[in-house]
Amino acid sequence: EIRNCDWSSDVCSPDLAPASIPDYLALVGDSADGIPGLRGWGAKSSSLILAEYRHIESIPSDPGEWTPPVRGKERLAESLQSGMNDALLYRELATLRRDVPLTEALDDLAWRGVPRRRFEEFCDRWGFGGLRDRPHRWAE
Repeated sequence: EIRNCDWSSDVCSPDLAPASIPDYLALVGDSADGIPGLRGWGAKSSSLILAEYRHIESIPSDPGEWTPPVRGKERLAESLQSGMNDALLYRELATLRRDVPLTEALDDLAWRGVPRRRFEEFCDRWGFGGLRDRPHRWAE
């Protein structure tokens, strides 16, 4: 079960396993990360299918074998089959990598704000005067 989740959100479903979130984002897309998703796959259909099959490659290619009641399953199956390679790539892009060696401690990676002097010099040099007052947190 997903913890620390706003259950009113489209991505959150009590039946959607955390390990299925990258699959979900591959199907529906994630505009924040530039992942377009697959044509026709929305939040509801993706949640229902992934609650049952967990991962994209486990979804039967024959929509007649799908057990969840999903509208337009023939169209979704066609979209998945024609876009399977894209979906697998999107899932890889949406997966949080945990195997990257980090020498920094978590505190070292915390956001501390914008370095004021360097930022203001940058804005002045490149004519971005309208950005000078945008930061709300300045580095000490």
